[in-house]
Amino acid sequence: MVEMRVAGIALDAASRSPIVLLRDPSGRRQVPIWIDQAQAQNILAGLSEARPPRPLSHDLMVALLDAGELTLARVIIHAIEDNTFRAVLKLEPSAGETIELDARPSDAIALAVRTASPIWMLEEVVADASIPVDAEADAKDQDQFRRFLDSVSPAELVRQRNLARPDSDQAPPDDPQSPGQDVDGDDQPGGGETAG
Repeated sequence: MVEMRVAGIALDAASRSPIVLLRDPSGRRQVPIWIDQAQAQNILAGLSEARPPRPLSHDLMVALLDAGELTLARVIIHAIEDNTFRAVLKLEPSAGETIELDARPSDAIALAVRTASPIWMLEEVVADASIPVDAEADAKDQDQFRRFLDSVSPAELVRQRNLARPDSDQAPPDDPQSPGQDVDGDDQPGGGETAG
């Protein structure tokens, strides 16, 4: 099993659905889990330092665990069935045997962040569902891009953009009504990339 941590909440570029991102300790693999808006808000509320004036559902669940003298020992995301992640809560009573409850991964994660409980994932699930993350390469690319931006003038950027466009019937860039530009000279929104 691999202990994962919540790396954050992202939005799917195509569907605009929230995704909770779990990252392995090495920072090289990340598992995206598609969730809904309410689930994303529950996880974000758990990650936030500020507490709401009245308890949210997951805050109430934590209070119930405390009242029942149960500790959330860990969350285990153990399978993917029909494109759906499966999770269990491992609860430890003050006396007696460990209790295992089936849970949606989003609810389990929301409870884990509130109780500082570890989130574990079976290696097979990580291997099947993870996307590679190369933080070192990303940092290098960002550094190169920053250096490029520091060294280039706005006029040079416009010139390079016009050279990159193969359209020969395009009006000059100083014409505010040229195709593909609005009156401010900004690019019109185009098609976005989709997440896999």
